[in-house]
Amino acid sequence: MAFKVIICRDFDHMSEVAGNIAVENINENMAKKGSFVLGLATGNSPTGLYKHLAKSANAGEFDASKIRSFNLDEYIGLPGENAQQRALHPESYSYFMIQELFGLLQKKFVETNVPWGTLIDQEQLIAELENNPGDWEEQGTEKGKAIVIKSDAASEYLRWVRKQTIDAYVAKIDNAGGIDLHIIGVGGRGHVAFHESGIPFDGNKMLLVKLDDNTVANAVEDGHFSSKQDSPWYALSMGAEQVYKARTVLLLANGPRKSSPVAESLVNDPTPDVPISYSQLYAENGGNMIYVIDKAAAKDVLANSAKIQEKGIEIEDISGESCSVKVEDLTFFRNPDTCLMG
Repeated sequence: MAFKVIICRDFDHMSEVAGNIAVENINENMAKKGSFVLGLATGNSPTGLYKHLAKSANAGEFDASKIRSFNLDEYIGLPGENAQQRALHPESYSYFMIQELFGLLQKKFVETNVPWGTLIDQEQLIAELENNPGDWEEQGTEKGKAIVIKSDAASEYLRWVRKQTIDAYVAKIDNAGGIDLHIIGVGGRGHVAFHESGIPFDGNKMLLVKLDDNTVANAVEDGHFSSKQDSPWYALSMGAEQVYKARTVLLLANGPRKSSPVAESLVNDPTPDVPISYSQLYAENGGNMIYVIDKAAAKDVLANSAKIQEKGIEIEDISGESCSVKVEDLTFFRNPDTCLMG
């Protein structure tokens, strides 16, 4: 089982270590096939890594023009009169990626993809769901629910949503050859993207998710949206089943709020209650799984290190060292003399 947890000092250290892992992985795959498919997350955790990637690309360490990217998720229901306005809304994940990575690159990726949530009209979606209850079902045990639209839905609009925004995104990833490296974060309850706690693993490669009331209320309270009426109530998101199809998954977590779900995903058996616990199944099935976390997020991991290591998961604490992890420790790297800290 290729599963490693690397514990770093702080956010900057985590970002640098993870950034160097990503660059090495890009170059490894580029040498083999001349191109690369990168999976990307939004949120605070990967922002430092993205700056590292942009700096490395701009310095000529790899050719960004040979990279194609696919993001994890996007809102449905952003304010705007049309898809273009919604995609450029400051709270859209498309806008986030332009700010944090795409706009920093001197040589642009050959193609970038963010789930096509901005194409969906939220008011029409809600109306079609209400008027066609037999066309879909809810899945999940908590407040955030997956809305599974049936392939033979009577509603033409719901059929279009499923075929052109859900199934088509999965098909496009497959047509690109699958994702080589997926960079992900973790939510406070152990969720990945909008694969919320309690949504089943199986059969949910791409999700239409109804956000729970607290998520919407918090977005308004935090000033992201002026009111609940102007806030997204739905999102498109990769599910864990799709995320963990990547050849390598690199999970970042920082801060004390992430300590409990990170440890739960490693100590306990895999469960949809903690979606990132799918990491264990992924590694058991031959995937390259790497956690890069800071000291605060590692508190409960360190407290349970014996149990975790009994599962065959390697833990390396480099929080007190300037450079200790070597690429030879990670199965997909070619140069065993290259230090991850550069």
